[in-house]
Amino acid sequence: MEEVLIVIYLVIIVLLIVSQWKIYSKANKPGWACLIPIYNIIVLLEIIGKPWWWLLVLLIPIVNIVFAIWMTNLLSKSFGKSEGFTIGLLLLPIIFYPVLGLGDAKYNGPAGTN
Repeated sequence: MEEVLIVIYLVIIVLLIVSQWKIYSKANKPGWACLIPIYNIIVLLEIIGKPWWWLLVLLIPIVNIVFAIWMTNLLSKSFGKSEGFTIGLLLLPIIFYPVLGLGDAKYNGPAGTN
């Protein structure tokens, strides 16, 4: 039974990594950047059109939760999705990140400005 759970867990991890890789690639960023800690957040900030110093704000307890939700909303808007999709990314990431990365969503520029 444990082996089955480990395999399921690994499949989920690979699915989320591939999804994130595709999200970065769709935004014309290197897909491998999603694998590098800290650098992946800097690249994500470029994708959503926010300055690098937001990374420092993410180190502040409680405030980081608000900014992480805000960043998720901006990511959603960058791909032309609504606030409802943001809620999906927050509550059901195992479904919504693959939809964003592996689906037909197109990158529209930082927070959908372009």
